[in-house]
Amino acid sequence: MAFPTEEQLTALIAPAVDGLDVEDIRITRAGKKSVIAIRLDADDRPDLDRLEVVSRDISELLDAAEDRGDASFGAGYTLEVSTPGVDLPLTAPRHWRRNRHRLVTLGEQGTWRIGALSPDESSVVLVRTVKKDREMRILELAEQVPAVVEIEFAKAPEAETELTGMDFDQALAWREDNK
Repeated sequence: MAFPTEEQLTALIAPAVDGLDVEDIRITRAGKKSVIAIRLDADDRPDLDRLEVVSRDISELLDAAEDRGDASFGAGYTLEVSTPGVDLPLTAPRHWRRNRHRLVTLGEQGTWRIGALSPDESSVVLVRTVKKDREMRILELAEQVPAVVEIEFAKAPEAETELTGMDFDQALAWREDNK
């Protein structure tokens, strides 16, 4: 009866997270006990009620695995189930889709506002305003540029959200018309 790996935990909890993406699992051993932190997300942004139900279901699966002898979590475990929050780096197309209209910092390339994903989810529209001029670029997600969402307290400029609200083909047409 060994302590499960992250991959084994992901497979074990799969029935409980139906419809949610497992963004991260962290296992921290603290003496004889352990903390299992699971971050889940979905396009419809799970609320606290949904996370509570999923947390209860995950706990039942973990307890059953221990009872069967398939897993051991030490003298006990604390389960933490939450959403990723804004500090999750944008690494998958779904991350870009879920953060549309938000600001993102692209490493040394500055801060941009996220627009539409291409139909094949290989690229994303980015816009920003520089000296009252709107700029648009297409980021190929294969470039894997470090990207982190920025917390924004002010309302987004309407000129930018007009562009981020366009679908991908409309944005390409706008970019072509405004070269």
